[in-house]
Amino acid sequence: MTKEYDLVILGGGTGGYVAAIRAEQLGMKVAVVEKEKLGGTCLHNGCIPTKALLRTAELYREMKNSKMFGIETEKIILHFSEVQKRKNKVINTLHQGVKSLLKKAKIDVYHGFGRIMGPSIFSPIPGTISIEYENGDENTMLVPKNVLIATGSKPRSISDISFDGDKVLHSDQALKLDKLPASMMIIGGGVIGIEWASLLQDLGVQVTVIESNETILANEDSDIRKEVISSLEKRGVSFITNAQIDPQKLKVNDSTVSIHVKQGVTEFKVEAEKLLVSVGRDANINEIGLNNTSIEVRNGFIETNDVYQTKESHIYAIGDCIGGMQLAHVASGEGIVAVEHMAGTNPTTLNPLHIPTCIYSYPEVGRVGLTERSAIDKGYSIKVGKFPFQGIGKAHVNGDPTGFVKVIVDRQTEDILGVHMVGAHVTDMISEAGLAKVLDGTAWEISKTVHPHPSLSEGFYEASLAVEQLQIHG
Repeated sequence: MTKEYDLVILGGGTGGYVAAIRAEQLGMKVAVVEKEKLGGTCLHNGCIPTKALLRTAELYREMKNSKMFGIETEKIILHFSEVQKRKNKVINTLHQGVKSLLKKAKIDVYHGFGRIMGPSIFSPIPGTISIEYENGDENTMLVPKNVLIATGSKPRSISDISFDGDKVLHSDQALKLDKLPASMMIIGGGVIGIEWASLLQDLGVQVTVIESNETILANEDSDIRKEVISSLEKRGVSFITNAQIDPQKLKVNDSTVSIHVKQGVTEFKVEAEKLLVSVGRDANINEIGLNNTSIEVRNGFIETNDVYQTKESHIYAIGDCIGGMQLAHVASGEGIVAVEHMAGTNPTTLNPLHIPTCIYSYPEVGRVGLTERSAIDKGYSIKVGKFPFQGIGKAHVNGDPTGFVKVIVDRQTEDILGVHMVGAHVTDMISEAGLAKVLDGTAWEISKTVHPHPSLSEGFYEASLAVEQLQIHG
């Protein structure tokens, strides 16, 4: 069977389905090819399930500390099986929602594995999509004017360490745990590793984070890193940094996993009930037919221009498979830019310095723009305003005045270069800073924006005032 489309999208994750809906709005006839479930990694193995678990961890932690609010409970019991049921319910609800969105938009969805074909009887240029089905049905051929590759990513492995799904896990497998271990080693102190460390520690698991760099969260502002490390250490998380592991000395038995770690000339063994490997993600581009095209791949990721065209001008690629920030909201933005370019609407391209990023650990982290170090390295003369939530009334009302807001400003232009927040609910606050970046806002403009009282957003207001040492409550 052969069908023609204006656009065929390989991958029905966040970037893919958002791009499909936008393309339909622009008048295109669209098909999505997805081997697994619509919603992709974010919905089924990433953003949504981890945040559902983090919400449980947050509530559990708050309930254990409820005495400070005048509420005393006799006994708090965590039923992890029920936690997993709730997580799965959230996923299923959102999954049904995605399917309904595509149905409403009259987008054809093919459940199979899509492969890009080279020039053939179907088309003189590469781009025909051959869909293979697990049940052995005859392949379907889709002949599109444009192709969008949105195949996402998978957890990266470490050479000589095999995932067994029981003792040695990647993040997808950790989400399917039927019970909590007593202890967990986490190799990797990036965003995913730190979110897992935070939620597991709050749920009563003893966590050790092993990181090869000098510190965790290498992309974050140094003040933010210090605050996160301090909070996690106070709650019992152990950190081993500047650490080199020896995969050859990984030992797995019925009750524990152990691995040898080197710090300089010192070598020692670290042991836990389970091991989580969290060292990044690799693009899902194997066997999708890139060899039938002139598409270039660098360091394992598809190369594109700023509107996400590959070397084949009618084939675009977005999301995790092109590397970059590897965030769901970035994939969505990239998908919209790509299909708008296909439609000839001259879209505004994405600026990474305008895109907020979030870490949903406790404490939460939100940032947009440059760190203090990177601003200096780029030659900016800067001013910095910093204000602690200790000086914000709503933070005390909430019972959690830890953390701060930090604003970095270009001394010459007064433009905001970066905003960094750490503390409760900052992932919900960072969008104001994102808007300020898009509009080339200044700290003065933020300070002239009336912020409601009491609210945590007053921290951004006070930090903006602090750029000129004019803060009110500090």
